[in-house]
Amino acid sequence: DYRRYCWNQGLALWNDMYDSSLILGDKKLKPSERRVRDELVANKADWQYQLSARCLQLAISDLGKAWQNFFDKAQPDWGKPKFKSKKAPRQGFKTDRAKIVNGKLRLDKPLEIKTWYDIRFKGAKSLEGDLKVASIYRENDKYWASLPFEVEITKKGKTGNKTAVDINVGH
Repeated sequence: DYRRYCWNQGLALWNDMYDSSLILGDKKLKPSERRVRDELVANKADWQYQLSARCLQLAISDLGKAWQNFFDKAQPDWGKPKFKSKKAPRQGFKTDRAKIVNGKLRLDKPLEIKTWYDIRFKGAKSLEGDLKVASIYRENDKYWASLPFEVEITKKGKTGNKTAVDINVGH
């Protein structure tokens, strides 16, 4: 819910900045990811300090990418960023602070919570590499996590042997 809130606040601010830059004709007033993020951080409410600051930053980062894709002429079908609905069937958030500890997923702990538990999941033992930005979402009253890992791929050495394939093209 906080990610959706940050996205909607950022989108409203982005639209306001864009409209004012068009009206005044000043290119310095055009919105950017950094300007929108700094404005939202400066105007944070007290309750927002209890939640992860990274959630706001990642939401505004994704909003900036959405605007870049909208203005990219190579992607003509990309739509204008829209406000997120509370009633959407899929709700979620992203974090870059997630870790795998002892085969369990550990999310960043809010400050006011004293006890915090890791999340068990299947296949945790076989994961290797660096965990990047994890997406946790709820769909059909079940929670899901997308855990992208950066894995170093080793190239196979050349053997010097030649290989040929007969595909029988003329038949």
